[in-house]
Amino acid sequence: MKEYWGSLASVLGVLAFCQSLLQVLFPPELRFAALKLFNRIFNVFNSYCYFDITEIDGVNTNELYNAVQLYLSSSVSISGSRLSLTRALNSSAITFGLTNNDTLFDTFNGVNVLWEHIVTQRQAQTFSWRPMPDEKRGFTLRIKKKDKSLILDSYLDYIMEKANDIRRKNEDRLLYTNSRGGSLDSRGHPWESVPFKHPSTFETLAMDPAKKGEIMEDLKDFANGQSFYQKTGRAWKRGYLLYGPPGTGKSSMIAAMANYLGYDIYDLELTEVHNNSELRKLLMKTSSKSIIVIEDIDCSINLSNRKKEMRSGSGVSTGDEGGNSITLSGLLNFTDGLWSCCGSERIFVFTTNHIDKLDPALLRSGRMDMHVFMSYCSFPALRILLKNYLGNEDSDLDEGVLKELEEVIDKAEMTPADISELLIKNRRNKDRAVIELLEALKNKAEMKLKSGESAAAAAGR
Repeated sequence: MKEYWGSLASVLGVLAFCQSLLQVLFPPELRFAALKLFNRIFNVFNSYCYFDITEIDGVNTNELYNAVQLYLSSSVSISGSRLSLTRALNSSAITFGLTNNDTLFDTFNGVNVLWEHIVTQRQAQTFSWRPMPDEKRGFTLRIKKKDKSLILDSYLDYIMEKANDIRRKNEDRLLYTNSRGGSLDSRGHPWESVPFKHPSTFETLAMDPAKKGEIMEDLKDFANGQSFYQKTGRAWKRGYLLYGPPGTGKSSMIAAMANYLGYDIYDLELTEVHNNSELRKLLMKTSSKSIIVIEDIDCSINLSNRKKEMRSGSGVSTGDEGGNSITLSGLLNFTDGLWSCCGSERIFVFTTNHIDKLDPALLRSGRMDMHVFMSYCSFPALRILLKNYLGNEDSDLDEGVLKELEEVIDKAEMTPADISELLIKNRRNKDRAVIELLEALKNKAEMKLKSGESAAAAAGR
């Protein structure tokens, strides 16, 4: 045993001598230069280049890391048997991503790239004002050298854009209001918000299908029209005027537009805005991809008399709106002037029950591009309501009853809101609901006929 330990000590001594000799013959500077030379030679023969995207850049969160994580979560080609599932705050969707050291192949413009998610333990930290996570996370992007100049910049821009789209789709829509009377919250914002949960869609909206299709096509063209608006030098915005009797679905139309596009809604209460300057500040604090709504604009403030405004000289309204001094010109600049360009991809929607009370300056193209008349319930709209509330298709109804409904609906001039209330009240008994609806329509049509005859008789006297 003594001979064994003696031999081992001799071997260790020789190794220590050799290590000391190597350190003398090859000092650290020479070893570093040799390693650097080896890396250069390796890179010459290596056909790939690598880019690291860390989760934390210095002390700040790397926005590109979060974008890559969202973008990769939209892919279904992730390999491996274990995925990471997450649900972000204020999000209605669950997303998945790469786990530790998993990989994913992606293709962009015909070029194949490889993503790898690398997670390592961070070294023990000394005292820090901002403690770092225990794990160090990052993505490594591998691209062939010959493809680097072709796709790198455009690929990363594409990832950022797709990530923003995914984030918006996953987040709950918000409904904003300025009802605080112009006061700011703790972050200096003039708007306060609640989650937007209105269930209205174009599928459930009681309107003529042809008219709905026209509106949906216009909205789609607008949302996909960034290059068109840039090429033509126009602000990326669009104006809608919804007009018609009360109860014809103007608010439901706005909700359907928001749900169709995935936009937030800013419900602007003009009576809470004191002057044009405050109106501009509100506009500047709205986000892109949003619908800015002014409901019942004819009732909000007195904007119908431009001559009175012009006579005031300073452009300040002389109406008695409790200190409100918004002018028509200020509102026009809000929708169509220089200040309307403080943002992009926004839709302005005005609603009114009396279009004849509005100043013509509000109605021209460029301010209100589409005028949508929300009419009384038509037969195609009635069929939608019967399906929504009773689950009835045309084949479920007696042909005679269906024909009577078609003949009387236009004469009755009942709003979708009135018909919906009748169907809701009797929704547990479908047959009774249809019978009572038919009776109500006939009674309303008869009353309209008598009213018309009385008016004609009075006019003939």
